[in-house]
Amino acid sequence: MSRQRHYRACHLCEAICGLVIETEGEQVISIKGDKDDPLSRGHICPKAVALKDIHEDPDRLRRPVKRVVNNAGQHSWEEISWEEALDTTARRLVEITQRDGINALGIYLGNPTVHNYGMMTHQGNLFRHLRTNNRFSATSVDQLPHHLVSLWLFGHKSLFPIPDIDRTDYFLMLGANPIASNGSIWTVPDVKKRIKALQARGGKLVLIDPRRTETAEIASEHHFISPGTDALFLLAVLNTIFSEDLARPRQLAGFTTGLEEVALDIAQFTPEFAEPHTGISAEDTRRIARELAQAEAAICYGRMGVSTQAYGALNQWLIQIINIATGNLDRPGGSMFTLPAVDQVSNISPGGFARHHSRVRGLPEFDRELPAAAMAEEITTPGEGQVRALFTGAGNPVLSTPNGRQLDEALGQLEFMVSLDPYLNETTRHADIILPPTSPLEHDHYDLGFHINSIRNTARFNEPVFTPAAGSLHDWEIFGELGNRVAVLLGLEPQPVQPPSRMIDLGLQSGPYREQNLSLAKLREHPSGIDLGPLQSQLPARLRTRDSMLRCNTPEPLADLERLRHEFNQPQHGLLKLIGRRHVRSNNSWMHNYHRLVKGKNRCSLLMHPGDMVPRDIQDGAEVTISSRAGSVQVRVESCEDVMPGVVSLPHGYGHNRAGIRMEVARKHAGVSCNDITDELALDALSGNAAVNGVLVSVAPA
Repeated sequence: MSRQRHYRACHLCEAICGLVIETEGEQVISIKGDKDDPLSRGHICPKAVALKDIHEDPDRLRRPVKRVVNNAGQHSWEEISWEEALDTTARRLVEITQRDGINALGIYLGNPTVHNYGMMTHQGNLFRHLRTNNRFSATSVDQLPHHLVSLWLFGHKSLFPIPDIDRTDYFLMLGANPIASNGSIWTVPDVKKRIKALQARGGKLVLIDPRRTETAEIASEHHFISPGTDALFLLAVLNTIFSEDLARPRQLAGFTTGLEEVALDIAQFTPEFAEPHTGISAEDTRRIARELAQAEAAICYGRMGVSTQAYGALNQWLIQIINIATGNLDRPGGSMFTLPAVDQVSNISPGGFARHHSRVRGLPEFDRELPAAAMAEEITTPGEGQVRALFTGAGNPVLSTPNGRQLDEALGQLEFMVSLDPYLNETTRHADIILPPTSPLEHDHYDLGFHINSIRNTARFNEPVFTPAAGSLHDWEIFGELGNRVAVLLGLEPQPVQPPSRMIDLGLQSGPYREQNLSLAKLREHPSGIDLGPLQSQLPARLRTRDSMLRCNTPEPLADLERLRHEFNQPQHGLLKLIGRRHVRSNNSWMHNYHRLVKGKNRCSLLMHPGDMVPRDIQDGAEVTISSRAGSVQVRVESCEDVMPGVVSLPHGYGHNRAGIRMEVARKHAGVSCNDITDELALDALSGNAAVNGVLVSVAPA
């Protein structure tokens, strides 16, 4: 049996590293970095081996299953045909929505949706027939503030400014750990080498984070900051830029307005006002502001730590105002916009905000999705619009959304639930039917989502590594089949379903590189990908605002300053603040069932500063109870000076100890779910994003 070589992009995180996969028959023999990939340049991280593990995992579902309940009320799972699974699902969704109204259906799509282009291109085949207001996704426990600020300032939810690290001189980074994450809302493979190159040419990386992370260890400078106070620090930086006359919008000046109003509104947020709350001295804040403003090319960037907190949208808005005020937006070495070969900015709607609100708490939608923190109450609260049926796709919100225990209980009250997912996990165990798609190595791949965030414009398309198993369906085929069945039940004509590769081909041929005759056929001739060049200045043409202007005096974040002012004029709590943490071998809840990624030292522990342990009579290595308003968990504690006093850190995505899951490796490394103690009532009031960083907790010996 001869060996074959396949080219592939790893879809397990945002870095989309190029791979060379060698197979022999149905076996993966080796997975290595593709040195010819113009983006990743041969770099891979340990997660790449998980592609073999996912494909071969005996726990991965290969056929649809349904829940069967016996006379004693005990349930089991039974394999069924695709015909039965699809027919039953379509019939139940139509029955419930026709009886109780369209909003009786809830939809939740998880983070892996964006890593698989068939999920993105074809979900509309089903959901265009079921236009419920009760849509939810991982966006509102992750990057919603980025989207909202992009809509406000740039006119489109997907116009993300990307740090041009390869050409910058000064990089101010807040609440991000790209050494562990490989970048986030920033596709930046091989980031460690890029940071080293920045420093080698005399540049500087300044990191602001409550923990001395893997990235902090190689940063030029690291400052601890109290969780939830980043807005005060950013305001103090911007205040210094304005008060010391350091603002110079440079090439942006001709289409930028509102900076003068911003300067007036933030006048009282000085470095001295911020210092007692942030823990960063006024002197350091002023120096950082001057260094950033005076650098030839500089970047201000913040990610999870500043997004998933009580001032997430305000933080992201301030970051962009700093980039605009210093002329570092849309400038080489600053924050720049990508130009993907299949341009989502041109192909999808710009998004909208607060066009409708959740039924129970009145929380605003964004891009037709409600905050995920409202999902449980929308299931359990009686009345018109109560969610009675739920569709989940590629998501595990029991482990990924605030107060997961509450959602866990709520899912048991549903009349019908269906999950498009390859695993029987903490969420899908509540489903009546599970629809498993093909293995990632059994379908073709194009990174529709992450070229939007890429450090360089590239394009690549990869064929399947293996022929799909007999009797299996791709996720896009599942959506197409369900959509057509629902259409027939509603008296509509079923529509032919084109494969996603056809849609990509049309997007390439009509996209920004059409003069280069870019097409699917051309990408197939270059399986390692095609280099389309470095990021280029594109403003004001790339703006999608109504008048192609950058209007900095955005009313919503300026109004939110009063909430910030009020909170930090009040006495501060003496409780500890809980933050998460990322590991390079993990990604949310979906990387824990593969032995090679979880072996070694237990990673689900609570990091706690020794100065906080002594007065609580807590010993290193002991079991402790962490409690919040939402609940409590018990976990082993580690004494660690890499977290600042007053802060404790617990990783995200664990808690694989619930009954009824079929993930044996994950069960052996169960850990605890930090989202059993995050609070569904703790939100960024401006955006509705979950505030899972900076949760107030108490810690005591178990």
